[in-house]
Amino acid sequence: MTSAEERPDEGFEPGEISDNKGFSGASEAQDEPGADTIAQVQEAVGKLRRQLGKVIVGQDEVIDQLLLSLLSGGHCLLVGVPGLAKTLLISTLARALSLTFNRIQFTPDLMPSDITGTEVIQSDSESGDRVFRFVPGPIFANVVLADEINRTPPKTQAALLEAMQEKQVTVGGNRHPLTPPFFVLATQNPIEQEGTYPLPEAQLDRFMFNISVDYPNAEEELEIMQRTTGGQDAEVESVIDGTRILELQALVRSVPIADDLIRYALRLTRATRVRTEDAPDFVRRHVEWGAGPRAGQYLVLGAKASAVLAGRPHVTGDDIRKVALPVLRHRIVTNFAAEAEGVSSDDIIRRLLEETAAHVV
Repeated sequence: MTSAEERPDEGFEPGEISDNKGFSGASEAQDEPGADTIAQVQEAVGKLRRQLGKVIVGQDEVIDQLLLSLLSGGHCLLVGVPGLAKTLLISTLARALSLTFNRIQFTPDLMPSDITGTEVIQSDSESGDRVFRFVPGPIFANVVLADEINRTPPKTQAALLEAMQEKQVTVGGNRHPLTPPFFVLATQNPIEQEGTYPLPEAQLDRFMFNISVDYPNAEEELEIMQRTTGGQDAEVESVIDGTRILELQALVRSVPIADDLIRYALRLTRATRVRTEDAPDFVRRHVEWGAGPRAGQYLVLGAKASAVLAGRPHVTGDDIRKVALPVLRHRIVTNFAAEAEGVSSDDIIRRLLEETAAHVV
């Protein structure tokens, strides 16, 4: 990523983009995954999909994006109205992954120590001296569900920052590492804003994907009603363990990507920033702040995971476009003009993709 970001944009022609030449040096240093290896990944993901399908009806795109984030080692924010099975989807995923799972229900009175843990004074049974002992909080799990994360004040929301970025927690001056793999999967209700605290941009940026969860179609909703009003509950089996997940994540990072495709991801990211020459007029009109460097990193990493799920040993332009919406939508801050005209961050991203799609194979 560093080499792509340091190189200037001058001399770059969109028409020169290809999918299987000019691989970056970082990718060349690793062995390209073979067909057998990718087939094993698809088999593992297929098992995971079948377990999720026992409980979750529809939501194929949401599940795809959740699996892409899982393979990339990123965190997810699921945004949707109540009753769309956001919490159920995350808890079902944790059951199918054979990982430790904790749910944190965010409320206005939740304190940072309720998440990270705290130090308590105890008497030593041998010496009788009083000593501090750290009692871990619910953040110490492989999968952490931050339910309704915008229901708690920023002071408590910030308790997740170090864990999400550094994979550790600092309490009382002591660092406590988290056991990998570690995922924070948060939910948020977009329609009810009374008594909520919007996530700061710094914390939103820690989430790899912002996944929009929409209503099911009529057939899916009918199946939901039939399934959930009967007398049987689906049994979800654990099909992938933590060691296997870490292996899959390492495989995703080894997928080669052409330098010009990295530069395409860079151009998409820089085009969202109103103070750069790359920003088109409609971005300058509707955007207050654009995406930061993490967006480009996650575009490339998500595209690699997309290629693996598609059964390809290399990345294409379609892989980058597939992850553009969930990667960029929460990193673009629209202005008053966009709000007045009903233009959302999704509208801006789609237009960016339409104007660049013809130049990328």
